[in-house]
Amino acid sequence: MDYHLLGLILSFLFSGTKVLAGYPIWWSLALGQQYTSLGSQPILCGSIPGLVPKQLRFCRNYIEIMPSVAEGVKLGIQECQHQFRGRRWNCTTIDDSLAIFGPVLDKATRESAFVHAIASAGVAFAVTRSCAEGTSTICGCDSHHKGPPGDGWKWGGCSEDADFGVLVSREFADARENRPDARSAMNRHNNEAGRTTILDHMHLKCKCHGLSGSCEVKTCWWAQPDFRAIGDYLKDKYDSASEMVVEKHRESRGWVETLRAKYALFKPPTERDLVYYENSPNFCEPNPETGSFGTRDRTCNVTSHGIDGCALLCCGRGHNTRTEKRKEKCHCLFHWCCYVRCQECLRAYDVHTCK
Repeated sequence: MDYHLLGLILSFLFSGTKVLAGYPIWWSLALGQQYTSLGSQPILCGSIPGLVPKQLRFCRNYIEIMPSVAEGVKLGIQECQHQFRGRRWNCTTIDDSLAIFGPVLDKATRESAFVHAIASAGVAFAVTRSCAEGTSTICGCDSHHKGPPGDGWKWGGCSEDADFGVLVSREFADARENRPDARSAMNRHNNEAGRTTILDHMHLKCKCHGLSGSCEVKTCWWAQPDFRAIGDYLKDKYDSASEMVVEKHRESRGWVETLRAKYALFKPPTERDLVYYENSPNFCEPNPETGSFGTRDRTCNVTSHGIDGCALLCCGRGHNTRTEKRKEKCHCLFHWCCYVRCQECLRAYDVHTCK
């Protein structure tokens, strides 16, 4: 990826939800040219606004894995946009704003819970994959969780060290979440839920060796799943997220806020569940205070009864329909040997957009 994005994306994950040292949340997402390279370690780490001392030390000590951290956040944002592509809030990012999602994540909503979880999971995933690919000298393959081989296979290849990726994500993402308030408690919980998803989805991946495709010898290693599986799982957790209430307790260090499940009749959330304690806006109409862009002109599915359908996505305002003509390959024929020749056809499609 373009390395000038490194400083920009880093602050997305690690800034909290308050103004830091005079900078708005995610200020460095709006910055640019001072992050053009990784050549000067002090300039890179020291010039990212809002880093707490622990994050700054980590950045300077482990500068070579910082591109993987940035790539992980980017991966999380892309997965968020895929998972919410048919929702009223579709994880839209703002290029010319100080906050990548606008004020949407200022509130302790389901959306904030999902973004923290998927971004933390993305960092753990990308760092783990980078280590297995040998791009860093401070990490590599996992040799601690092998155990005895199974029947018909033996250990081989490079097992991905997800524990190290999770450690990096935890050390960096949670460093700021040490305040005794409810939002820090919520962020820590959802960050950990995202990372736990990576560990829970580790699986054995095997390859056969032998003549003519036989499987005389099978070698296996621990591997992460496709990140899409992580996104699908966390999206389900978003849909079933647990609503909490904030409680205050007096401790030796002062007042401390904790979270408790709002409904005692429901099963309390586990470490794998997402939690929130503020309601989301409906995202139907544009609202600069909440960060809602509304759903006008969004493409909707006229045949769906779900949230991506025109009835729900358009919030009852109705939809417009227009016809688009698209060029497509058609009448394809295979010619011996060996190529396919196609004609180009114009086909008409109905496109439905919210009023």
